[in-house]
Amino acid sequence: MRGRTAHLAWYRTDGTAVDVVFLHGFSDSAQCWDPVIAAMPGIRALSIDARGHGESGLPEEPIRYDGHRDDAALVLSELPHPVVVVGHSMGAMSAAYLAATRPELARAVVLEDPPPGGSGEQRDEPWSEPEWLAGLRALDLPARIAQGRAADPAWPDDELEPWAVSKAQVNPHLFDLTFQDAVPLTDLLAKITCPVLLIHGDTARGSLISEEYADQCAQAAAGTFRAAHIPNAGHSVRRDNRQQYLTELKTFLSTVS
Repeated sequence: MRGRTAHLAWYRTDGTAVDVVFLHGFSDSAQCWDPVIAAMPGIRALSIDARGHGESGLPEEPIRYDGHRDDAALVLSELPHPVVVVGHSMGAMSAAYLAATRPELARAVVLEDPPPGGSGEQRDEPWSEPEWLAGLRALDLPARIAQGRAADPAWPDDELEPWAVSKAQVNPHLFDLTFQDAVPLTDLLAKITCPVLLIHGDTARGSLISEEYADQCAQAAAGTFRAAHIPNAGHSVRRDNRQQYLTELKTFLSTVS
């Protein structure tokens, strides 16, 4: 079931109820969660296209995590009860912002390799489109899939097409807007009282969260917190090691259901 709330496009597996909401990372889309959702039969899920991604619109305002949080809250406020929010990278930080400031909407959060955050300062200059994304956007879909396969040969086949499709859906006007840094993840965790699962991979393979920083997160967390280090995975933990990712996710969901 597809739908829209204001400028946001979303997809849900059940027309009557939602238990888990998925927020994707930069340059991905809601459909990039399809392989995970398909691997969890019976899950009542909703996935949201972030502003400027997938089929969502792009408001004329600075790119900031407060805005991503408000977007998620706009959709979640239409649901009858709080949900588990699962996010990856940008989506994980958005989930952390949401849980820290709108606790009535999230009863638990799963953070897949979020950025550690920084100064939280507003930048006056527009940001530049990454060269790797511009290069992908210049290719047709088969070529993007082929490049994804060459770059990450261990990814399951069903990950490649939604990943490749999402790159062409990124609104190029996104890079004309100014942006605001995220505040430190540890600051957000100090305000989150619901259960938190932090999933990260190996920094040597591109994970943004080291085991040392995960320990800092555990010390900062105000509520129940668990960090799960998944070996042989980088920034896209679920794509690099789906089996162990799903084991961690299913176990966590069973404890907060």
